[in-house]
Amino acid sequence: MKAEVTPSIQQPVKTSNNVFRYLRFLKFFFTNGKSATGFIIFLVFLLIAIFAPLIAPYSPSAAIYDPNLAPTAHHWFGTTNTGQDLFSQFIFSARNTMIVGFGAGILSTIIGLIFGVVAGYRGGITDAILTFITNLFLVLPGLALLIVIEAYVKASTPYVNGLIIAFTGWAWGARVFRSQAMTLAGRDFISAAKMSGKSSIRIMITEICPNMMSIIAGNIMFATLGAILAEAGLAFLGFEDINSTSWGTMLYWASSNSALLRGAWWWFIPPGVGIALVGLSLVLMNFAIDEITNPRLKGQKRRKKHGRQAARS
Repeated sequence: MKAEVTPSIQQPVKTSNNVFRYLRFLKFFFTNGKSATGFIIFLVFLLIAIFAPLIAPYSPSAAIYDPNLAPTAHHWFGTTNTGQDLFSQFIFSARNTMIVGFGAGILSTIIGLIFGVVAGYRGGITDAILTFITNLFLVLPGLALLIVIEAYVKASTPYVNGLIIAFTGWAWGARVFRSQAMTLAGRDFISAAKMSGKSSIRIMITEICPNMMSIIAGNIMFATLGAILAEAGLAFLGFEDINSTSWGTMLYWASSNSALLRGAWWWFIPPGVGIALVGLSLVLMNFAIDEITNPRLKGQKRRKKHGRQAARS
């Protein structure tokens, strides 16, 4: 009777503690200055991406306006040398860039999570094989590998580039997930889960991964940032369909038409600022996650607060 009653009492306590921990995390996340600023910037671009057809005044590919116009009331970011509205291109490019960035970031995180958690939890020959594959991708030069693959993919779209970036950029996250899974595999609650009859897959999904949520979230943000920069770089170098719409292709056409030399700042500054702001929002949110999950940062922040209070008194 005692063995039957104990699990039913302990489970609600564990669930309530998890809910309280997540609520406390959300409270700190939205009250922290860095994360709040990053979230607002990110939310603005997310809304732009979602409502792009409603926000953009013209078609991004319609070459029917006066060419090489500086910003005006009708064309906020001016026009290209072929008469396309740059503001409309910027808005639709935000949608494609956000989709590619987050799609590649989430996909690469999932691949790295599978390799890292399985290797760290299983150990032995499984760990050796998966670690060898991970290390193989780590030592390969990322940009060179992307360029070689792109050379064989003719006229790739931003979405194809996102898939290529995801399948070549998961190894760094896998190393982090592996080390964290190795530390969790020896904990008491994992031993209890094994004794209760849970399978290895269920333990990895329900016990190990939930305890790595902060690391997973941080990896998604940095993988997204890396994917956005990689896609923009590939498009700028011409390894993408030049007729596609993304911030990288905007920079490509600006460079091809010597916008910098002609002083057409309205052509290359908006996509550059867009990439920088999205990257800044992700970095700021990740800083807040580090402050929440890293005990050393918590201690430093607490000591600084006490030092300021002591100085005032």
